[in-house]
Amino acid sequence: MSSRMPDPTPPVIILDKPQLADNIGAVARVMANFGLSELRLVAPRDGWPQERAWATASGADWVLDGVRVFGSVAGAVADLNTVFSTTARPRETRMPVRTPREAARRLYDDRASGLTVGLLFGGERAGLETTDIALTQGIVTIPIDPRHHSLNLAQAVAINAYEWRTLILDAPPPRFREGDPPASNDLLAGMYEHLEKELDEGGFFHPPEKKRSMSQNLRVMLGRAGFSEQEVATFRGVIHALARGRGRVLARLAAKKAETPQG
Repeated sequence: MSSRMPDPTPPVIILDKPQLADNIGAVARVMANFGLSELRLVAPRDGWPQERAWATASGADWVLDGVRVFGSVAGAVADLNTVFSTTARPRETRMPVRTPREAARRLYDDRASGLTVGLLFGGERAGLETTDIALTQGIVTIPIDPRHHSLNLAQAVAINAYEWRTLILDAPPPRFREGDPPASNDLLAGMYEHLEKELDEGGFFHPPEKKRSMSQNLRVMLGRAGFSEQEVATFRGVIHALARGRGRVLARLAAKKAETPQG
């Protein structure tokens, strides 16, 4: 095993709606075991901080002391370029699915290229919502035996953290991505909202009750493209131009109608 330690910053760990302080503390403990340090919580059920978390972290205080709390998954991933959802694959979502080992490789390469990376984990009972998974760039599924698929939160984090740590110790020199880095999730969210607003005004979402699922599918589809910051700006320019063109067409139709003699 090589003693050379590359210096990519480890992935951010994001826990969506964690319920038990004991579980948060256990996650901090395994993060410290494998060299991960940045923990984010999305809407923890019992608020934050919780003393019980420190009691179960077995001394991994620096992880808990640095916790950041967010009100939504979108806010928690906004500054990250590559985020994977750790969950069973939802049937209605078409996204790349990786093992923890494959995900660690991708995260390592992206981080070595200067990108910011993270892993998103769902709450103990409900897991992740499909709308939150759509904010990420892929799914990580742990290949457990289907006869007993119960895996607690800290165990899931530990398996992914172990793969990262092993890669840090044994990986060859990192490969560097050519071209511009991907846009942050915050920029992507703005692009999606811009597109959905114009599509809504253009009557695309029909019937109205299917708007949520149609919007979600659009986000997943566009998310697979891996837009750079420049590509986001270009795409938003395209949306603006199309919307402006539609406005001109409507204005001409209105003017023509006004010029037509009535009855």
